[in-house]
Amino acid sequence: VVKADQLYTLALSNYPEHRGALMNRQRTASIVENLDREMLRKIDEKRDALSSIPENNSALRRAKKEAYFQHIYHTVGIEGNTMTLQQTRSILETRIAVSGKSIDEHNEILGLDAAMKYINSTLLYRLRDITMGDILEIHKRVLGHVDPVEGGQFRRTQVYVGGHIPPGPSDIQRLMSQFLEWLNSDDAIDL
Repeated sequence: VVKADQLYTLALSNYPEHRGALMNRQRTASIVENLDREMLRKIDEKRDALSSIPENNSALRRAKKEAYFQHIYHTVGIEGNTMTLQQTRSILETRIAVSGKSIDEHNEILGLDAAMKYINSTLLYRLRDITMGDILEIHKRVLGHVDPVEGGQFRRTQVYVGGHIPPGPSDIQRLMSQFLEWLNSDDAIDL
């Protein structure tokens, strides 16, 4: 049903007036909405169960540490980093280089680690709004080991991601301001 709903939505994006797609999308939309609602309820239950575990629980500490390694591994992997999870964990725990891997790949891991530590130590429990300066500080840490000149600044050139063309450099500051407005809004906080 979910796949059918996605396909009807895709069809309607190409042919907004298609009667069959409109009718079938109406049928699947409420079913998918109910499935989503049930999945979110289960997630909330699991979140609540996890929140009830004391912070000093050794299994929880191990799980958080493993989740941290996996987060960094998958995040740099999306960008093309070829390090394995074991290699990522080793770099973060020992700070020793992995033979046969580029300096940039090591630095991507170390930069993301620095950014995560910055977030966890300064922003996580702060009561005031996230600012543009905060975002640029995170960016500086993410890129600081790989490209220290560009880290902490908005890009000044057009980039391309596969067939996608991201916003141009002249639009970034405005779009980031809109993002921050949403990020600090009650709607985002309620998420």
